[in-house]
Amino acid sequence: MKHITRTDEEWKKMLTPEEYKVLREKGTEAPFSSKLKPAENGVYSCVACGNPLFKEDAKFDSGTGWPSFDQAIPGSVEEVVDTSRGMIRTEVLCASCGSHLGHVFDDGPTETHRRYCMNGICLG
Repeated sequence: MKHITRTDEEWKKMLTPEEYKVLREKGTEAPFSSKLKPAENGVYSCVACGNPLFKEDAKFDSGTGWPSFDQAIPGSVEEVVDTSRGMIRTEVLCASCGSHLGHVFDDGPTETHRRYCMNGICLG
């Protein structure tokens, strides 16, 4: 996969301040605040680079207040250990541009047992 590299100034020109805070500074949108619309063509993509990330049919209501998916499109995301805020979690990054998308947990309700808990502002 092609890895997109941009300077902070380039990202700031491309993204809204809210998108920049979440995608590039690893922020988190408030629960139940996402304005995520149904996926165009059945696929949710990274708003920073357009990389296809999740299929509409992988989406489910986790009750957590963030859009959740039980699987990512193979090769579309990277998972890294996140030890911030005194916790050990798995952070999810866009495999194309390295933007922060959210976290993944092993407590999903489907046979994958995965819950990709994403910031809706990251998905288009």
